Amino acid sequence: MQHAAHARRLRHVRAPSPLHFPEEALVPETKRHLEIRTLLYVVLKTFSDRAAIGSDQFVYWSASDPSRCLAPDAFVRLGTPDTPFGSWKTWERGAPELAVEIVSEHDADPQTWAEKLGKYHELGVLELVAFDPEAAPGERLRVWDRIDGDLVERVVEGERSPCTVLDLHWAVVPAAGLPAALRLARTPDGAELVLTPEEAERRRAEAEQAARASAERRIAELEAELRRRGG
Repeated sequence: MQHAAHARRLRHVRAPSPLHFPEEALVPETKRHLEIRTLLYVVLKTFSDRAAIGSDQFVYWSASDPSRCLAPDAFVRLGTPDTPFGSWKTWERGAPELAVEIVSEHDADPQTWAEKLGKYHELGVLELVAFDPEAAPGERLRVWDRIDGDLVERVVEGERSPCTVLDLHWAVVPAAGLPAALRLARTPDGAELVLTPEEAERRRAEAEQAARASAERRIAELEAELRRRGG
């Protein structure tokens, strides 16, 4: 940083006391949690032309207290280049507008979740999404919005709700062999999903195959018609 390089050349009344902001932590993660998180991250990466996307990195919001941190399963900061980073410090990059938590067995404890919710309030996110794959259908999706400085839980009907930060829609649907995953959709009913690059390529290949098959059928029909007339 330009400021740091310039400041180091100046004289100060005492030596600095550097703080350590860890970039890694060994936290157990189930395979299903990993698959759901990875799928969501790949979907969010399709917006990397207009936002920075994170997944499981530490997010710090206090420059004097490294304990004030979270590690969202996914987060988005709009209007920031999506460059590689080890951790996210809000005093350098700003607070993420969107954060997603895939609820684990540890998070399911009401007291633990209440503490985590309080931290997200401190962090300053505009939209917080919690997806619990273990909950009953209709209860797996919860969303909070920042309104008048408060973080307020939204009424979610079924398993669809708007994503206000990205101007899209959240949907709980089967995906990638999972009985339930958290996806983004372009339509409120969740029918038009935001595709991963792999899904988009597969859909393109299927469309090309269908077009070729249709053309071949049409050619066969015309050839049959010519033979009929010639006969």
